Amino acid sequence: MQTLTLLLSVCVSLSTAFYFHMGEQEEKCIIEDIPSDTLITGIFKLQQWDVGRHDFLESAPGLGLFVTVTTYNDEVLLSKLYGPQGTFYFTSHSPGEHIICLESNSTRLVSLGGRGLRIHLDIRIGEHDLDAAIAQAKDKVNEVSFKLEHLIEQIEQIVKEQNYQRDREENFRTTSEDTNNNVLSWAFAQTLIFISVGIFQMKYLKDFFIAKKLV
Repeated sequence: MQTLTLLLSVCVSLSTAFYFHMGEQEEKCIIEDIPSDTLITGIFKLQQWDVGRHDFLESAPGLGLFVTVTTYNDEVLLSKLYGPQGTFYFTSHSPGEHIICLESNSTRLVSLGGRGLRIHLDIRIGEHDLDAAIAQAKDKVNEVSFKLEHLIEQIEQIVKEQNYQRDREENFRTTSEDTNNNVLSWAFAQTLIFISVGIFQMKYLKDFFIAKKLV
């Protein structure tokens, strides 16, 4: 049961599958927070969608998807045109948020009134192609070996993800402590200013009353 729970947690944490609709020449972007030196695999399928009929249509000839992956430092990790379905890969060079943008190359949807595109996207973090490796295995021993290596890679990826989240938590805690210290220092400085202004006003009034011989 513990092994099964671990495998389920691996699948949930390292894979994200969803679909969304987009129009002609419309760009959709998603943000993934990724540790450094991590392989990212994106599996997609592009389909024409009839909005009125709520049904799929056959893909138009030449229909494709342009995939661009950048970091927040504007470093381009991937920029390539694919067909209506396929798989893209990239490896993160540094930890942080990565922007994955998808855009159709279709210019025909304007004349296809009421039609758009649906994209099925499956993003896998730190996974290698296990099925291909198993297919090349000549016996059960090699197959088990490939599966074990794949499981070890996934465990290493989980450890890497945990370390990355731990570093982020430490940075956040340090930033919070610095902010609290700055707020405390500013509050102390404001208190000193108010006390100084009060003392000055009292001295000024006292000197004024003495000068006017009111006291």
